[in-house]
Amino acid sequence: MKKLSLTGSLLLLAATLASGHCQIPCGIYGDDTRFTLLLQNAATIRKSAASIDELAEKDPLNHNQIVRWVNNKEKHADEIIDICANYFLAQRIKDGQEAYDAKLKLIHGIIVAAMKTKQSLESENIDTLEANIKAFQVVYTGHAH
Repeated sequence: MKKLSLTGSLLLLAATLASGHCQIPCGIYGDDTRFTLLLQNAATIRKSAASIDELAEKDPLNHNQIVRWVNNKEKHADEIIDICANYFLAQRIKDGQEAYDAKLKLIHGIIVAAMKTKQSLESENIDTLEANIKAFQVVYTGHAH
């Protein structure tokens, strides 16, 4: 009985740790949804950075709330990087596709910009992130949404 319970617990843990998209050709997850998530994550990073700036100007500082916003900002940057790496790079962008090099350069730009949003609060990095996502969307889909 304990063995079954342990196995069940491990399966539940594995399912919990699995990312929001699988690397098998299930066909369930759509590209449009990924772009929506990328842009929502970028908007959340922008909101987090603005909230950190606002809290940093207050007297006395609310250190706990600042830490929460920093963690939130980094979580969403990591989600962008995860979608780019595990969805687009691992599954969707294939050698020989039209505009292959352009897609790779834009994905790399998104990942670097997401990393830079983790390192600072500068709005220029968030602007670059959003611009790269939108440019990638155009190259990837052939049209803007």
